[in-house]
Amino acid sequence: MKLVLLSGGSGKRLWPLSNDARSKQFLKVLENHKGFNVSMVERVWGQLKNVHLDQSTVIATSYSQVDMIRNQLGLKIPLIVEPERRDTFPAIALLAVYLYSVQGVTLEETVVVLPVDSYVENTFFEKVKELDSLLENTNAQLGLIGVKPTYPSSKYGYIIPEQTTETYLNVSHFQEKPTEEEAEALLSMKSLWNTGVFAFKLGTLIDILIEKGIPIQYNELLNRYSELPKISFDYEVVEKLERIVALPYKGYWKDLGTWNTLTDEMATNLLGKGMISPDSENTHIVNELDIPVAALGVKDLVIAASPDGILVTEKSASPRIKELLKDFDQRPMFEERRWGWYQVIDSATYEDGTEMLTKRISVLPGKNLSYQYHKTRNEVWTVIKGEGEFVLDDKIIPIKAGDVLRVPARAKHGVKALSALEFIEVQTGRNLVEDDNIRLFESWEDIEAHCEFVKLQVK
Repeated sequence: MKLVLLSGGSGKRLWPLSNDARSKQFLKVLENHKGFNVSMVERVWGQLKNVHLDQSTVIATSYSQVDMIRNQLGLKIPLIVEPERRDTFPAIALLAVYLYSVQGVTLEETVVVLPVDSYVENTFFEKVKELDSLLENTNAQLGLIGVKPTYPSSKYGYIIPEQTTETYLNVSHFQEKPTEEEAEALLSMKSLWNTGVFAFKLGTLIDILIEKGIPIQYNELLNRYSELPKISFDYEVVEKLERIVALPYKGYWKDLGTWNTLTDEMATNLLGKGMISPDSENTHIVNELDIPVAALGVKDLVIAASPDGILVTEKSASPRIKELLKDFDQRPMFEERRWGWYQVIDSATYEDGTEMLTKRISVLPGKNLSYQYHKTRNEVWTVIKGEGEFVLDDKIIPIKAGDVLRVPARAKHGVKALSALEFIEVQTGRNLVEDDNIRLFESWEDIEAHCEFVKLQVK
């Protein structure tokens, strides 16, 4: 059995902590058994290890999330990377073709696709293991996991049974986010909440792709990926299949997709600098800024603050944040990368069209930025903490706190942190965008090999 975690999302529902570069699954707002803050993706990966499923699991994601995953889970995590975001059907098609044409997985292998951000107990993944035998015993095209509802929720999709057995149910159809009145009726029909878990034989999906004229060789599909429809797997595949079965799961399950559901699972009401008065009821503060946030005499609020913005919302209204932000377009002001993180401090555009962007950049010990150059911008770095090695046009020199480094446009450059390294980077030029990065080498070993004949002695 092969497991695939789908890690996508645009980061709107948990704004301002989440953004296009840092989706909800990477926010370290949950607490593990040791009392440390962890993200949803760290928590799920730890659970997969606990039930011995991590060795058969890959993560399907987009380029913008690769650094975040490697930063939180390590460099050895197997990834299938979309060339661009195109919803869940293209993503699942790509991973199926990868398993088939690159890894040589047999068509009889069971593939289970899971969302990366479900909040569940370890027993949920034990239930996932049962999907393999479920498909074998029922000869179904698709196997699902559904949760027995505890109340008539309008927030979740429902699996409606045609008939039930002692161990599974045959699926009649689906209902997406009904009203509470409709949900009451669905509960009386023994319907289940849809967890978004899909299991299928690899050959089932490969046959569907062939019927649709979609390439089943990985490199060919990558080259034609932009031609695939932007549509969910549910609409393009699931709702068109005839033989679908579902396993009922009676344990704890929750979708932490909004502030009101996420705060229910937080171990503390205050993360970051702040104060909550004793007469403030059911109120949470999540603060990533260096200034304190205070809540006084309020009830049922979420106050979230980050470099991207500040949100004050009633918990019941928090799911509507995505609707409020639909026309709001801003570059991410904070990003985690494989080497550390950066925060945008200031930006400006002047009358002549010249732009300025100031970042605070932190590089973890032993990590490095890639060897790269920029076409349109000049940079000045002021080192404010730590020691490292700086390379400029094939020459490597030692650097330390207090040094000022100038990087002209088109100059090749990179840096490695020998200890925790921080510097202030001031960019000037036109069209200051992240895409203006031409990477030459990623690893420091490759950079040193390229620069070894002109390397200066580092003490």
